[in-house]
Amino acid sequence: MDRNIRIEELDRQAIEDQTVEIVERKGIGHPDSICDGVAESVSRALASAYLDRVGKVLHYNTDETQLIAGSAAPAFGGGELLEPIHLLVVGRATAEYEGTTIPVEPIALDAARSYLNAHVPGLDVGTDIVVDTELGAGSGDLQEVFGSGEVPMANDTSFGVGHAPLSETERIVLDAERRLTGEYAAEHPAVGPDVKVMGKREGDRIDVTVAAAMVDAHVADIEAYNDAVEGVRAFVADLADDHTDREVAVDVNTADDYGAGAIYLTTTGTSAEQGDDGSVGRGNRANGLITPNRSMSMEATSGKNPVNHVGKMYNLLSPEIAAAVVAEVDGIRDLRIRLLSQIGRPIDRPHVADAHVVPEAGVTLSDVESDVEAIIDRELADVGSITQRVIDGELTTF
Repeated sequence: MDRNIRIEELDRQAIEDQTVEIVERKGIGHPDSICDGVAESVSRALASAYLDRVGKVLHYNTDETQLIAGSAAPAFGGGELLEPIHLLVVGRATAEYEGTTIPVEPIALDAARSYLNAHVPGLDVGTDIVVDTELGAGSGDLQEVFGSGEVPMANDTSFGVGHAPLSETERIVLDAERRLTGEYAAEHPAVGPDVKVMGKREGDRIDVTVAAAMVDAHVADIEAYNDAVEGVRAFVADLADDHTDREVAVDVNTADDYGAGAIYLTTTGTSAEQGDDGSVGRGNRANGLITPNRSMSMEATSGKNPVNHVGKMYNLLSPEIAAAVVAEVDGIRDLRIRLLSQIGRPIDRPHVADAHVVPEAGVTLSDVESDVEAIIDRELADVGSITQRVIDGELTTF
């Protein structure tokens, strides 16, 4: 079997040339992202435990994690949680292999609790959020596919898709959330980890809408709340200037009604405290964004095993291939990579790997075709490297 690589021109304008572009990112503390993060943390912990105990990764998936929201009474200076959040880690895991028993549920619980402590510190694990696991045994036929051959066999017929380069709007949205919940929140603790960013570009104007959960313990009154909102707006506006020369407008917490006392104030920094449920795979795609202008896979990447689950492997590999092609081949304005698997087929030999290219002005497809094909072939041959990079936490899945 060859790698069946196909290359053609993309039948649409490059993203930057389209009149309207929409981009979204759900922040690390959003209920859907909490599920993604916990599921992936548990996945890495199980993979590492399998490697330590039996020398190889055994069959598992933890990509069905669910969050049921709690109830809270936020108040200036500090409110309280009235009903706890519930998080259920759901999936399949191998608990015994050739006489070795692996304590999969304790491993999963420890990983989930550690992730929450690190990334949603406003939640007291065990009190504000209750974590439980339901890990059943894997399907026998899928376990056989999982362990056969030097090159893992695809455990599903599925596809992954990736794009490069990121547009200006995409870079602004991605960078805004990561920096707001990172360096900015470290210096401004009123900003919680539940930050959602929506970007809309019409022509050469970009509008960025930020929903930032404010933490009540760090907000003394309505004036302090307004200052926190204005600080976020100014930070994102400055950040956007680093990515574009286009006109940018930033709005923060647009549903606020100061007169009615309705503001985005939380006790824990996440909307999960008050009626906002979550599920793995309902938020960001593997590139960290939700991009309706681009084709996307609906696979839940987080929590799937990083050995032969192509819903994970191909959705991580395709953006890597796209980025490599754009970095190494001159003359490409926009690029889409799609990888389709077939269950039981070696993952380094997809059913089809196709590249859709928007060449720069003056460049033809024939000018770049052979170089693009060579890079796709090279990256597919090295698909196994994705596994260890995922286990080590080098690749993000949401």
